[in-house]
Amino acid sequence: MELGWLLWGAAVLLLLHVLMELSPAVNFVLRIGFYYVLCIVCSALTVPVCLLVNGGRTVKNMRIIKTVVKTFKYFFGLRFEVKGLENFEVEGPAIIVSNHQSILDMMGLMEVLPDNCVQVGKKELMYAGTVGLVIYLGGVIFINRKSTTSAKMVMAEVAKTMTTDNVKVWVYPEGTRNCTGDLLPFKKGAFHLAVQAQVPVIPVVYSSFTTFYNPKKNLFTSGKIKVEVLPPIHTKGLTSDDVTDLTDRCFRIMRETLFRLSGRPSEAKDSS
Repeated sequence: MELGWLLWGAAVLLLLHVLMELSPAVNFVLRIGFYYVLCIVCSALTVPVCLLVNGGRTVKNMRIIKTVVKTFKYFFGLRFEVKGLENFEVEGPAIIVSNHQSILDMMGLMEVLPDNCVQVGKKELMYAGTVGLVIYLGGVIFINRKSTTSAKMVMAEVAKTMTTDNVKVWVYPEGTRNCTGDLLPFKKGAFHLAVQAQVPVIPVVYSSFTTFYNPKKNLFTSGKIKVEVLPPIHTKGLTSDDVTDLTDRCFRIMRETLFRLSGRPSEAKDSS
């Protein structure tokens, strides 16, 4: 009986392997499915650890979450090449902004996440089962993107928390995932926050995922991700009148870096 189950199991695994090799769509669905299962299982196991070690919701739990998520890359054959981590070493709080490409961004985030750094995420993530619970315990700040008034109120509280608790805040200024290999126009909320609190903006750029991950083409293979933490952009003395220029400056720098890391230097020159 046990031998029969083993044979059936081996046959199913062999069939899946053949289908993955023959069909990009099957390969994509299975890898994405495994990613979701991995997130659910690992978050369920991490929640009690966070509660036992730190007692509840605190940014300190991000150290635990980071340790767990950093193992995910080995399951998917992803390699990270990171430069500029020393640019996180600024005194006091800061706003960190990065490009936002796909559901895989979580792996990239945890690869470089500095200590005492909280993320800003959409409110819907709070209801994502054990995943929502574990990121809640990690101190993620949730924003209702459908309500401008609510979002502004939350960001005002973030400014207070950032200076009072001496934490860095990680924001995706594009506002939504963008797997095109380019940047969407930046929303100004993060830059208003930086100017209001008079803290530096630290850009972080991830190379394009399109060579190994593209849902429209059912592409999900192994690959290398280049990450560069850029020098801080200081906001001391800036006012709300300077927010547009600050946003545009950060956008240009990050776009040029994105193209360079992704092997598209000519487009970076054209965009200037």
